Amino acid sequence: MNASRDGLNQNDRAIAAFTMIAHGIVHWFELAIPIFLVVWIGQFDVSVALLGLIVALGYAPFGLGALPAGLLVDRYGPRRLILACLGGMSASFVLLGFSDSVYAIAVSLTLWGVTASVYHPAGLALISTGVEQRGTVFAWHGIAGNVGIALGPFATATMLLVLEWQHVALVLAVPGILATVYGFRARFDPTAALERDGGDDSGGTLSLSELVSNSRTLFASTFLLVFAIVTVVGLYYRGVLTYLPEILNGVPAMDGIAPPGDLMEFSLGDYFYVWLLVAGMAGQYVAGKLTSRVPVARGLAAIFVALGLLAVAFVPVASMGLLPILLFCGVLGFTLFAIEPFYQESVAVYTPAETRGLSYGYTYLGMFGLGAASISVGGLLLNQFSMEAFFLSLAVIAAAGSVLSVVILARGSSASPRVADVVDRND
Repeated sequence: MNASRDGLNQNDRAIAAFTMIAHGIVHWFELAIPIFLVVWIGQFDVSVALLGLIVALGYAPFGLGALPAGLLVDRYGPRRLILACLGGMSASFVLLGFSDSVYAIAVSLTLWGVTASVYHPAGLALISTGVEQRGTVFAWHGIAGNVGIALGPFATATMLLVLEWQHVALVLAVPGILATVYGFRARFDPTAALERDGGDDSGGTLSLSELVSNSRTLFASTFLLVFAIVTVVGLYYRGVLTYLPEILNGVPAMDGIAPPGDLMEFSLGDYFYVWLLVAGMAGQYVAGKLTSRVPVARGLAAIFVALGLLAVAFVPVASMGLLPILLFCGVLGFTLFAIEPFYQESVAVYTPAETRGLSYGYTYLGMFGLGAASISVGGLLLNQFSMEAFFLSLAVIAAAGSVLSVVILARGSSASPRVADVVDRND
């Protein structure tokens, strides 16, 4: 296949388009739910605790379902699973649009969480086995996710100004439906980057013995360290993105400064938070390009060191005024999201292709499942101790990640040859 100016051949570009759309849609739905929660608290005569539990019914499967989703990817192939994910998420929001009770909402959100959990193992497995220029596509894939992260809550909050929340849910389902239709029409080879004859979308069986055997093989290799690193990333990521908006809004420099206009009830800290997410897009792009030039473990170690320094720096920077805080948020966003292409690439480097779905299943179990523990720990530190203690814990987490990365770098071996090393490129 002939490569274009960005280094991607036709198959790479087709997979990139398919996965970028799907990734953006996943986070489009994900970040709309907290905006709805504010409306539900005012509409339904139930406790906030019960509504929080109902929302958790959607978010819990999103992380915990990644492992069984990975198994399904290895059996049925990533393309089918991504289509099922897109269709299921869209159907869940259509169902949400017809919900008139908290119980119906609970069913809708649970359906969303179960179907959404499929995406990351499937999408990343597809990129790792079908794309030759993985780093570039991982970068664009991450940027698309950030677009969904930013647009989902913005679109939801904006539409709620003029529409009932049920109607907003129905409108939000439309891009998911269109993405599903596009996915059925997309054409690409999901195993083009592998030196395998007769590769297709299907894998092995789902037997318990094979699960145990494949898992034992994975965790007896360098993947054990990769899994630990991804869990550490999840702890830092969830802690920062969960509490930073509240922390920014509490910084004295933000006091007395109202956002332009009065339609959106966003404070200045919320705008700074959106800027952090936008800067993250640049971080993902740059890091994605670097994954083909910098050894993945070395890149991870460097980014973890930077994240540790940024955690230590927040408290003094927060007392310096608005411009230093704005610059800090840009650097933090760039660095925080720059780590994503590197840990995704590490899974592709240190796992065999035939268990790639299972590998990414474990990866996102660590990222979104185990990593969510920092939400409760971070809340405890902020409520019972101080902001300094919270950011110190993030620095410790980053230090642990850098140590794990150095251990991988010192080992200097991979569990499987890099796809880029075994395929015959026809540039």
